[in-house]
Amino acid sequence: MLIRIDRSTLLMVDLQERLQPAIHEAERLLEASLWLTRLAQRLGVPVICTEQYPKGLGPTLPVLRRLLPDECVVEKLHFSAVPEGGLWNRCGGDRAQFVVIGTEAHVCVQQTVLDLLAAGRRVFVVEEAVGSRRSADKELALARMHSHGADIVSREMVAFEWLRQAGTDIFREISREFIR
Repeated sequence: MLIRIDRSTLLMVDLQERLQPAIHEAERLLEASLWLTRLAQRLGVPVICTEQYPKGLGPTLPVLRRLLPDECVVEKLHFSAVPEGGLWNRCGGDRAQFVVIGTEAHVCVQQTVLDLLAAGRRVFVVEEAVGSRRSADKELALARMHSHGADIVSREMVAFEWLRQAGTDIFREISREFIR
Protein backbone atom coordinates (compact mmCIF):
# COMPACT_ATOMS: atom_id res chain seq x y z
CA MET A 1 0.00 0.00 0.00
CA LEU A 2 1.56 3.25 -1.17
CA ILE A 3 0.90 6.57 0.52
CA ARG A 4 -1.28 8.56 -1.86
CA ILE A 5 -1.40 12.32 -2.02
CA ASP A 6 -5.17 12.34 -2.61
CA ARG A 7 -5.96 9.88 0.21
CA SER A 8 -3.64 10.97 3.02
CA THR A 9 -3.47 13.54 5.79
CA LEU A 10 -0.43 14.61 7.78
CA LEU A 11 -1.29 14.32 11.49
CA MET A 12 1.00 16.28 13.81
CA VAL A 13 0.56 15.06 17.40
CA ASP A 14 1.41 17.33 20.34
CA LEU A 15 4.60 19.10 19.27
CA GLN A 16 4.26 21.56 22.13
CA GLU A 17 6.46 24.16 23.80
CA ARG A 18 6.79 22.72 27.30
CA LEU A 19 7.19 19.12 26.20
CA GLN A 20 9.73 19.56 23.40
CA PRO A 21 12.80 20.40 25.55
CA ALA A 22 12.51 17.01 27.29
CA ILE A 23 12.32 14.97 24.07
CA HIS A 24 15.32 12.85 23.05
CA GLU A 25 16.81 14.20 19.79
CA ALA A 26 14.27 17.04 19.79
CA GLU A 27 16.08 19.08 17.13
CA ARG A 28 16.12 16.15 14.67
CA LEU A 29 12.41 15.56 15.29
CA LEU A 30 11.57 19.25 14.81
CA GLU A 31 13.55 19.51 11.58
CA ALA A 32 11.82 16.44 10.14
CA SER A 33 8.41 17.73 11.27
CA LEU A 34 8.97 21.12 9.64
CA TRP A 35 10.15 19.44 6.45
CA LEU A 36 7.08 17.20 6.26
CA THR A 37 4.67 20.01 7.12
CA ARG A 38 6.07 22.27 4.42
CA LEU A 39 6.10 19.40 1.92
CA ALA A 40 2.50 18.45 2.69
CA GLN A 41 1.37 22.04 2.30
CA ARG A 42 3.30 22.45 -0.95
CA LEU A 43 1.61 19.33 -2.36
CA GLY A 44 -1.86 20.15 -1.03
CA VAL A 45 -2.00 17.39 1.57
CA PRO A 46 -4.18 18.40 4.55
CA VAL A 47 -2.43 18.88 7.89
CA ILE A 48 -4.13 18.36 11.25
CA CYS A 49 -2.35 19.40 14.45
CA THR A 50 -3.29 18.24 17.95
CA GLU A 51 -2.46 19.90 21.25
CA GLN A 52 -2.58 17.87 24.46
CA TYR A 53 -3.91 20.02 27.32
CA PRO A 54 -2.31 23.27 26.08
CA LYS A 55 -2.84 24.98 29.45
CA GLY A 56 -0.30 22.57 30.91
CA LEU A 57 1.98 21.72 27.97
CA GLY A 58 1.75 25.03 26.16
CA PRO A 59 0.81 25.61 22.53
CA THR A 60 2.33 24.02 19.44
CA LEU A 61 5.92 25.12 18.87
CA PRO A 62 5.75 28.61 17.29
CA VAL A 63 7.93 27.66 14.30
CA LEU A 64 5.32 25.01 13.38
CA ARG A 65 2.21 26.87 14.51
CA ARG A 66 2.99 29.81 12.20
CA LEU A 67 2.55 27.45 9.26
CA LEU A 68 -0.89 26.24 10.30
CA PRO A 69 -4.35 27.79 9.94
CA ASP A 70 -6.39 27.89 13.16
CA GLU A 71 -9.01 25.49 11.81
CA CYS A 72 -6.52 22.61 11.59
CA VAL A 73 -5.68 22.65 15.33
CA VAL A 74 -7.47 20.24 17.67
CA GLU A 75 -7.19 20.62 21.45
CA LYS A 76 -7.59 17.40 23.41
CA LEU A 77 -7.52 15.92 26.88
CA HIS A 78 -7.45 12.24 25.94
CA PHE A 79 -4.00 10.98 25.06
CA SER A 80 -5.39 9.65 21.78
CA ALA A 81 -6.63 12.23 19.30
CA VAL A 82 -9.53 9.96 18.29
CA PRO A 83 -12.00 9.67 21.24
CA GLU A 84 -13.03 13.32 21.44
CA GLY A 85 -14.06 13.36 17.77
CA GLY A 86 -12.42 16.65 16.76
CA LEU A 87 -10.07 14.88 14.41
CA TRP A 88 -12.78 13.60 12.08
CA ASN A 89 -14.34 16.97 11.33
CA ARG A 90 -11.12 18.77 10.38
CA CYS A 91 -9.98 19.13 6.77
CA GLY A 92 -8.51 15.73 5.89
CA GLY A 93 -10.03 13.96 8.89
CA ASP A 94 -12.15 11.79 6.62
CA ARG A 95 -9.21 10.47 4.60
CA ALA A 96 -8.22 6.79 4.56
CA GLN A 97 -4.50 7.31 5.26
CA PHE A 98 -2.75 9.17 8.06
CA VAL A 99 0.94 10.04 8.06
CA VAL A 100 1.71 10.54 11.76
CA ILE A 101 4.43 12.62 13.41
CA GLY A 102 4.83 14.02 16.93
CA THR A 103 5.33 13.27 20.61
CA GLU A 104 5.39 11.32 22.74
CA ALA A 105 5.77 8.21 20.65
CA HIS A 106 4.83 5.85 23.48
CA VAL A 107 1.85 7.87 24.75
CA CYS A 108 -0.18 10.19 22.52
CA VAL A 109 1.27 9.08 19.19
CA GLN A 110 0.87 5.38 19.97
CA GLN A 111 -2.65 5.66 21.38
CA THR A 112 -3.73 7.78 18.40
CA VAL A 113 -2.20 5.34 15.93
CA LEU A 114 -3.84 2.33 17.58
CA ASP A 115 -7.23 4.10 17.58
CA LEU A 116 -6.81 5.13 13.91
CA LEU A 117 -6.05 1.53 13.00
CA ALA A 118 -9.08 0.34 14.97
CA ALA A 119 -11.17 2.86 13.02
CA GLY A 120 -10.05 1.28 9.75
CA ARG A 121 -7.49 3.87 8.69
CA ARG A 122 -4.11 3.04 7.18
CA VAL A 123 -1.33 4.60 9.28
CA PHE A 124 2.25 5.52 8.40
CA VAL A 125 4.47 6.62 11.32
CA VAL A 126 7.51 8.66 10.30
CA GLU A 127 10.43 7.31 12.34
CA GLU A 128 12.57 10.46 12.44
CA ALA A 129 9.54 12.68 13.14
CA VAL A 130 8.31 10.98 16.33
CA GLY A 131 9.98 11.09 19.72
CA SER A 132 9.80 10.40 23.42
CA ARG A 133 11.73 11.57 26.44
CA ARG A 134 13.58 8.26 26.49
CA SER A 135 14.80 6.61 23.29
CA ALA A 136 13.85 3.16 24.63
CA ASP A 137 10.21 4.24 24.92
CA LYS A 138 10.25 5.41 21.29
CA GLU A 139 11.69 2.11 20.09
CA LEU A 140 9.11 0.08 22.04
CA ALA A 141 6.29 2.26 20.70
CA LEU A 142 7.46 1.89 17.09
CA ALA A 143 7.63 -1.89 17.49
CA ARG A 144 4.19 -2.05 19.06
CA MET A 145 2.55 0.21 16.46
CA HIS A 146 4.16 -1.84 13.68
CA SER A 147 2.96 -5.11 15.22
CA HIS A 148 -0.62 -3.77 15.12
CA GLY A 149 -0.44 -2.78 11.45
CA ALA A 150 1.15 0.67 11.24
CA ASP A 151 3.87 1.12 8.64
CA ILE A 152 7.07 2.69 9.98
CA VAL A 153 8.49 4.94 7.27
CA SER A 154 11.03 7.69 6.64
CA ARG A 155 10.19 11.18 5.51
CA GLU A 156 11.72 10.53 2.09
CA MET A 157 9.55 7.44 1.68
CA VAL A 158 6.55 9.70 2.25
CA ALA A 159 7.83 12.32 -0.20
CA PHE A 160 8.56 9.89 -3.03
CA GLU A 161 5.25 8.06 -2.58
CA TRP A 162 3.36 11.35 -2.64
CA LEU A 163 5.24 12.34 -5.82
CA ARG A 164 4.76 8.93 -7.52
CA GLN A 165 7.09 9.65 -10.50
CA ALA A 166 10.10 11.58 -11.71
CA GLY A 167 10.24 13.78 -14.79
CA THR A 168 7.40 16.13 -13.84
CA ASP A 169 7.58 19.81 -13.00
CA ILE A 170 6.39 19.15 -9.44
CA PHE A 171 9.03 16.44 -8.98
CA ARG A 172 11.77 18.83 -10.12
CA GLU A 173 10.49 21.59 -7.81
CA ILE A 174 10.20 19.29 -4.79
CA SER A 175 13.55 17.71 -5.53
CA ARG A 176 15.24 21.14 -5.56
CA GLU A 177 13.41 22.48 -2.49
CA PHE A 178 13.23 19.41 -0.25
CA ILE A 179 15.34 16.48 -1.37
CA ARG A 180 18.50 17.93 -2.94
